[in-house]
This record gives sequence, structure tokens and C-alpha cells, in this order.
Amino acid sequence: MMALERVPGLGQKLADKLRDHFDGEDAAMAALKSGDISRIAAVNGVSPKRALALARAASGDDGGFLATREAEKLHAQLIEDMRQHAACAASRERLALLTPIQDPESRWALVDAARALVASGAVADLAEAWKGLSRPRSPTGRHDRVVVTRQDRPELAKQCRVLTPGPDETWRDYRVFKQVSWIGEGAPLDAPDGWLVLPEDAVDAMALPEATLAWFRTNSTLLGLVADLVQRWPTLSAVKGAQPVLNRLAPMVADLGELEALLHDVSDDGNPDLLHDVADRLWPTIKGLETQVRERVEEAMAEAQLALTGADMLDALANGAGLQRRLRAATTEAIEEAIEEANTALSEFLHGTSLRMPQRLFIDGWPLKVDRKEVDLLVEDLERRIAADEAAELTRLSTALAPLREVCGEAIEAMVELDQWLAVARWSETHRCVRPTMVEHGLVVVEGRHPLLGIEPDPVTYGVGRSAEEGDRQTVALLTGANSGGKTTLLELLGFTCILAHMGLPVPATEARVGRVKHLQVLAKAGGTQSAGALEQTLVDLAEVVSDPTSKLILADELEAITEPGAGARIIAGMLLAAEAHPDTSMVLVTHLAPAIIEATGRDDLRIDGIEARGLDEHLELIVDRTPRRNHLARSTPELIVRRLVERSEGPAKAVFASILDAF
Repeated sequence: MMALERVPGLGQKLADKLRDHFDGEDAAMAALKSGDISRIAAVNGVSPKRALALARAASGDDGGFLATREAEKLHAQLIEDMRQHAACAASRERLALLTPIQDPESRWALVDAARALVASGAVADLAEAWKGLSRPRSPTGRHDRVVVTRQDRPELAKQCRVLTPGPDETWRDYRVFKQVSWIGEGAPLDAPDGWLVLPEDAVDAMALPEATLAWFRTNSTLLGLVADLVQRWPTLSAVKGAQPVLNRLAPMVADLGELEALLHDVSDDGNPDLLHDVADRLWPTIKGLETQVRERVEEAMAEAQLALTGADMLDALANGAGLQRRLRAATTEAIEEAIEEANTALSEFLHGTSLRMPQRLFIDGWPLKVDRKEVDLLVEDLERRIAADEAAELTRLSTALAPLREVCGEAIEAMVELDQWLAVARWSETHRCVRPTMVEHGLVVVEGRHPLLGIEPDPVTYGVGRSAEEGDRQTVALLTGANSGGKTTLLELLGFTCILAHMGLPVPATEARVGRVKHLQVLAKAGGTQSAGALEQTLVDLAEVVSDPTSKLILADELEAITEPGAGARIIAGMLLAAEAHPDTSMVLVTHLAPAIIEATGRDDLRIDGIEARGLDEHLELIVDRTPRRNHLARSTPELIVRRLVERSEGPAKAVFASILDAF
């Protein structure tokens, strides 16, 4: 079985689609493992949700830890908050691959290294500088070069014309093409300008050098970020403790020392080279010299006179050639001087090009005219030189760049991964997180802070299970207390802590001890009394959760709302006892029915903790101690709520609330 088919949830049909889309097994697997969700979702029949699931599966996540929709929701909220600290869309997308794994300690070194980089200030500007960081784009369009080969070159055929010579054809039959790559036997000994003669084993990059340059030009801005990373590498690698998160990039940086200089050569910016400059200005320069020669001769001859005797005039009538000779003799010196000046000027114009000076720039006779045949020979020589130089430069650049293309691609992917870890580190610093201690059983947070409230939260200390402090080591706890007192917030904090620890990431607390579990079961507050059929299904689902002997943490919020309070208390009591029967299960249940539940169990040793509201402050807000009191049944807050309504209401409503308050 090939690698793609071994990814859970990926059958042969979809695997074949991925291979076709990504042009091969290795590229498809690399896209899955890199978390390139948008490109995976571009495959026909793959939704973004399916793409994410496949990418996670390829990264080793079996999807079993986040066992309920509410657990998945908590994880998604954490990832979304971390994304705010990422520099670019690619790393924000990649963060979705950070899910709970079987060996969370394997990520500790990476996180610590990223936090060391952030703390050092060496990457302070990367969040801004790397906004344009993305995965490379493939150039569009085809190239003019023709590849002549007897081999099957399907990848080249996608980018240019690939021709197979017939049995009676020779290389001369292909001289109609300006740019030719001849691969294998039958090549000319002296290749025409613009041709490349290559051996049978020549790689595609050498046969079509334009494709290599096009890739580097298309991704020039992105590759500029890679070159910048190479320049700042000594500073980054000097940060103590940063090596684990830089190890993947280190060998690539070593191979990319010449990238910046090569990118400068590839760039279209800057001054044109000498031959192109001469080609652009050749004809205007020659026409200017033609005008200059005429003006100089006319100026030199302005005061010239030719004395003729009567005999000279009669001789001219009889023999016009004689007069022509005398006229030529009188003007030769001026014309020759003007032509010599023009030749000197043209020689200076062509200096450094190694081009041959025309043997004769002007045609004999007056008025002087440029000898177009001579100039055409000069232009042909110039075009040959340009074509030869361009071919040589193209070969030089493609030879230097082709081996770097794959390295650059890998470096960009490694930079995206680095930014992912830097985002985690920035998030961790923002929330003052610490590395949790992984233990056998239970969950303890010391001065834990809910990370998503949008305000500075009150720290909470709470523990359950065998890793907790003495007196708090019960496996099941009921959490009671004030409305708006923070019970659900504490439940979410416990869920976040469990998820983060199993992801191998720091948690927002002063200290945390987290027991290893295979499943996190977060059971949401019920939405109201259910119909008989819905209630039956809910009870079946609950029974499956609490009866499963697999190690797990159950966080349940007011499950009693599924039916009337009396029946709800008896149902919850049965669920609690079932959960308690499994020593590898820990459970915290938020409830307002603690006394009824205790009565229904017939037990007096079940743990009940309470978040107590002590009154109202001067702003009529609840005064609450967010840390639960152990083995304490906390009062609910209806009396305090009614008292607040009395103070805030007017008219008849105030009198109604006052009478209700008297009933407490």
C-alpha cells in the first residue's frame, strides 16, 4: 500500500485524485503534512472541512481525543486566538494542525525554543516583515523554447513544445526555431545562437532554463524574505535555547548563501547591459552621425572657391570628368575629416562591445549616405552577440538556480512552520503561560486564567483526581454556586488546560498538573426539556460516555436541564456513580441540583465544591470569589439578582421585585 492510502480516511480513489492534482505521491503527501488546506480543498470533491481532517490525519491525529462537539469547539477557539499572533495566512492555516497528540512532550523543546526567540527580541519585526510569507506560486503560460528529444518528457510538454525528430530529419530542419534545446544524439557540433545541446540524461531544468528563471521571478518577493532570513540568521542562531526550532532551517540557510546575489541577477530592475543599450541606440546614433557629417562638410565648404580660366571652362564643356576631378579634389579633405570624426564617434559608441567596425560607413558621392549593407552586417553581428550572451547568461543563472529551487521551497515551508511556533510563543507570552506537568491522573490548575474572556480574568486554583492536593483527590466533583459566578468559565478553563497540555503547549496558569487521558468529553448545557425520543437518545449517549473505561476527563454543564428537576437529579446521580466506578475517569459536573443528586445517590461522601457570591458592590455587581470552596454547597444568587433589580427598577416593577425580595 502506498503512503497516501495509509492515511486514515483516504481511499484509493481520492488518493489518485491527490496524486494527479499535486503531480505525484510525494508532493501530495507533503501538502497534507504541511497543512496546505486551501490547495488540498482545491481537489475536486474535497471540502475545506475534509481537507483539514485529511491533513490532521496525515500528521498523526486520529481525531479521538476531542470526543465531543463541545470539545472540538474549545479547541477551535484556542486555535483562532493563536491565529491572531501569526504573521501570515499560511501559518494561520497551519496552526489548525496543532491538535492533541499521544506524545505531547515531543513539542516542548520547539515551544521553549520559540519562546526564547520571542523573549530575545530577535524576531520582534518578523510579525510585520512576514505578512507576505506564503507558499510559492507556479508561473503561468508557456515558453517559446522548443525541446527536441526522442524521450518522453511530459513535464516539459506542459510548459513548451516538445518535438521528436523523424527518421529523416537532422538538426538543420529545426533552424527555423530561434530557441532550441537538443537532447541526445544528432546535435550540431557548432550549435546555432540560442540553442542548447544537452546529453540524454539532462534534467528538465537544464532543457528549459526559462522555467527556472520564471519561477524565481514569479516568487521574487517571497524569495526576498528567504534571502533576508539568510542575512539575519547569525542573530537568530545566536539566541540561547533557540536551536530546536531552527534546526530544520539550518542546513537550508547554509545552502542559500548566494541567493541574494542571484536574485539581483534575475531581477528585471536595474540598467540594461551594454549590448542591449547599443542595440537600442545604434540606428539613431548612425543617423545622427550622417547628419553631423553633412553639416561639417557644408560648414567647411562655405567659404571655399574654385577659380576657372576660360580654357578650364571650355575643357569642362568638352570633358565633364575633368571638372569632377577638380571638384572632388577641392572637397576631399573636408569630407574625409568629417568622415574620420564620424568613425571615431562610432568607435567610441561601440567601445567595450568587441563588435567589428564597419569597413565603410558611407557610400561614395555627395550627398553622403550611410551604407545600409555595412550597418546591416553590424546589426546582425550585434544580434548574434546578444543572443549568445543571453543564452550564456540564461544557462549560467539556471545552472546556479535550479539546485536552489527545491531548497527555497523547503525553506519557505520551514519558515511557515517557524512562524506557526512563533505565533504559539507570542500567544503564550501574552497569557503568561507555563509548561504543564504531565501526570498519571487528574487535573490541577494553580492561579489559572481563562484566556478568551477579553479582560484580565481573576485567577482560579482548582484540582480534581489523584494529582490534586490532599483532600481534593476525588475522581468526581459537583460544582455549585452563583449564577454568573464563573462555573462555566472554570469548566472551560479546565477544558482549555487539558487540551493545551495534550497538544504539548503551555497553559495559562502559574502551575498545572494534567493527567494523561485518551478522550476529553465536554458535555454542554442542555437547551431545555426534550421530547421522549430526544431524551432517550441523550441518555444513551451519556451512558456510553460514563460507562467507557477508557481514560478520560468529563466536563459537564447542567445536564439536569434535559428533563424535569426531580427526574434530572436521579438521572445525573446514576451517571455520576457510573463514572466514579472507572478509576481512570475524572469528572466535574456543574449543577444547581446538588442536594437532590446527593439524596438520589444515597451517598454522603460525594464531593461538592461551591463558588460563593458574597453580595453586591457599589455598582450593584456580584462580589464573587472565583475559586471554589472545597466541600461546600454554595448558595445560588437569585436573592442577590432580585435585590439588584429592586435597586435598578422604577414604578410598579420596583414594587413587584421588592415583594419578591421579602419572600427570601
